[in-house]
Amino acid sequence: MTGQLHLAVALDGYGWHPQAWRATLASNPDTPSVLSGRYWADLAATAERGLLDFLTIDDTLMPQIGRGERIHPERLAGRGDAALVAARIAPVTRHIGLIPVATVTHTEPFHVSKSVATLDYVSHGRAGWQPRVSVTAHEAALFGRGSVNPDELFSEAADYVEVVRTLWDSWEDDAVIRDVATGRYIDREKLHYIDFKGKHFSVKGPSITPRPPQGQPVVAALAHAGPAYEFAAASADLVFITPSDTASVRGILDELADGQLKVFADVVVSFQGQSDYRSDALVWAGTPTELVDLLLEWQRLGVDGARLRPAVNAADLAVIVEEVVPLLQGAGHFRTRYREDETLRERLGLPVAANRYTAVTQ
Repeated sequence: MTGQLHLAVALDGYGWHPQAWRATLASNPDTPSVLSGRYWADLAATAERGLLDFLTIDDTLMPQIGRGERIHPERLAGRGDAALVAARIAPVTRHIGLIPVATVTHTEPFHVSKSVATLDYVSHGRAGWQPRVSVTAHEAALFGRGSVNPDELFSEAADYVEVVRTLWDSWEDDAVIRDVATGRYIDREKLHYIDFKGKHFSVKGPSITPRPPQGQPVVAALAHAGPAYEFAAASADLVFITPSDTASVRGILDELADGQLKVFADVVVSFQGQSDYRSDALVWAGTPTELVDLLLEWQRLGVDGARLRPAVNAADLAVIVEEVVPLLQGAGHFRTRYREDETLRERLGLPVAANRYTAVTQ
């Protein structure tokens, strides 16, 4: 595969390294809190300056990321709601896509549906959503729920995404007419009960939010192995994979075997050379030039793009924007400007999302 590479960034707290907060505050004690709008707006402005396709904002149900219940005092604890952070970023950006993480386990699809639809409105068609499946016993305990088999959790997640997608379609695109002469604000024939009845959810609908500008905001999934790959293929528009090397890229692409999915490889980038920790994704401590060579090699194998996770946002995001992007542009593999009024679906080359109810009624 050749041509343009998609490039995104994953943001989590002060960065993906467990000690990112210390490195950040040691370098600049006046760095805003991760709970401030200014902090996230500054990161988004930097990412947009680099012409990146989109950014994701991580989220969990626990104060700290991890599978253990214990709170580590030496690590960042506490976070804002990713969807609300994305809504804060939307008005101060113009082009970059915004994909918050929202956990589907232990939560309700109706609320996520309207939250992401609202984000699509305030961002003028730049929204997405990354469903997160929670498999840990301590997160289940927060809701008084026992441990559940992971396969069952991914089955629940598939139903969840289907409910969200159907709610997005429950208003046809032209349901809001605002006809002053007749006194009709909506055409009620173009609002639909979804009447979803499944193993995990029963939802009548319709949504309280009209159909989003994109019709269907982009759905992304992080996948490490079999059940997650199956979930991504059935429910998502794009998938984040976590190869450890070039050989594993080949194996993952063979296992996915779905030509419709956009495939992004996740890489933790530490241009300061900090590789002293483990991650679910490859930890890259090399140079920007070496990273670009690796990404283009993976692109030739069939990967559509990369999602880079800065080890320390304050240091590594700037290197992505100021060094990695120009190298890709110089090789002819990355845009030199954004297209005006482009939705996230359009940027990723996804088809126009037809409304399932409009197709039935026409």
